[in-house]
Amino acid sequence: MAFVSCSVDDTRAFGARCAHQARAGDIYGLCGDLGSGKTEFVRGFVAALNPAARVQSPSFSLLNIYAAPSFPIYHFDFYRLKEGRELEEIGFDEYLRGDGVCCIEWADRFRELLPPGTRFLVFTDSGGQTRSIEEMPC
Repeated sequence: MAFVSCSVDDTRAFGARCAHQARAGDIYGLCGDLGSGKTEFVRGFVAALNPAARVQSPSFSLLNIYAAPSFPIYHFDFYRLKEGRELEEIGFDEYLRGDGVCCIEWADRFRELLPPGTRFLVFTDSGGQTRSIEEMPC
């Protein structure tokens, strides 16, 4: 079943709901085209746990880390990566096995590097402000 978002606020609210259910060790693989709502989802996710944080897309830095009371949030963006070994260079496995929650934009680019149990969410731009967010089976 898909969640239908009719606005940026809806997408952020969905991210916030996911954040309130998240536990340390959870991994969210966010898949979808540019402008489909992946970063807005993360903004809602982070804001629910740390309203003071300013979420920026990690397109150029690859990783942004946000503090939250229960666990850190590791926000990755695989968009500019060409090879999976680039993730090895930053110790990606340690983040996956760490005490935080990973939110990974463009996760489908290196799906094989993500462990079983990763929650894949597919974001689809349905036109205008409408987006569909659907969980993809592992």
